[in-house]
Amino acid sequence: MLMTTLAMMTADFGHYLTVEQGLAANSVSSYTQEVREFGDYLQTQGVGDFLQVDRVTVMNYLAALTSQGKARNSVIHAVSALRKFYRYLVQTHQTTTNPMANVAAPKHAEHLPAVLTVAEVDRLLAAPDTTDKYGIRDRAMLEVLYATGLRVSELVHLKLVDLHLEMGLIQTLGKGDKERIVPIGDVASDWVQQYLQHSRPVLLKQRTSPYLFLNAHGGGLTRQAIWQKIKRYVALADIQKDVTPHTLRHSFATHILENGADLRVVQELLGHADITTTQIYTHISKKRLTAVYDRYHPRA
Repeated sequence: MLMTTLAMMTADFGHYLTVEQGLAANSVSSYTQEVREFGDYLQTQGVGDFLQVDRVTVMNYLAALTSQGKARNSVIHAVSALRKFYRYLVQTHQTTTNPMANVAAPKHAEHLPAVLTVAEVDRLLAAPDTTDKYGIRDRAMLEVLYATGLRVSELVHLKLVDLHLEMGLIQTLGKGDKERIVPIGDVASDWVQQYLQHSRPVLLKQRTSPYLFLNAHGGGLTRQAIWQKIKRYVALADIQKDVTPHTLRHSFATHILENGADLRVVQELLGHADITTTQIYTHISKKRLTAVYDRYHPRA
């Protein structure tokens, strides 16, 4: 009788999704399968039917899924299916209580960006051939990206008037036209000075341009051009990671956090409006800390 009740309610739900909601067959199959698996769980717990379920039962079920090794996204999908199912039961007046009303789905797993080690950064920065004008320019660009954490879009729009090298600062216009002042270290500053002295006048070719970093024709560089250059230098440095221009920004934030910087300071340096955006770097630091512990602790 129990299985008949559960099976009938699941079949009715599938019919509702098909006819009333107009969902595709694959979606209907996916949602009803989730409900069917929940019904199987209820049977093991001696719960009579779906209408006897409360929030505690649901939370225990989700905990069971997690303990079985289900991926986080699978648990999220189960929550989504059960939400639809219990909304359907309420709408069709089969129940007045919805046990899913106060059940929050797990957050999607955060995709942690790739971060270079300090040694990998050193190899990448040393990759350009600084015996020619392009190599000096590229070395200066890479040094600025790592020293300041600028977005690539901010780098390409960097102008001569934004440089305050005598004070060790540059200014930039970030997202939402929000201006910020960022320190630039001595090493990056020295490379910018070399570029200004030896490369930029040659690239400019008697023209004028407000932009700091120029292409072979004396115009400003594009984001795509910088992307291609970084890819080439990553290959030359033999770095076996998926590196993008943003990777140097991630590495900048992670390395200064690992060396004791306050999260609020990192937020200001990166130009994040909300500190929750900056907090992803604490996750990266913890992940790296765990990796180091596992590798070096004798009883890890």
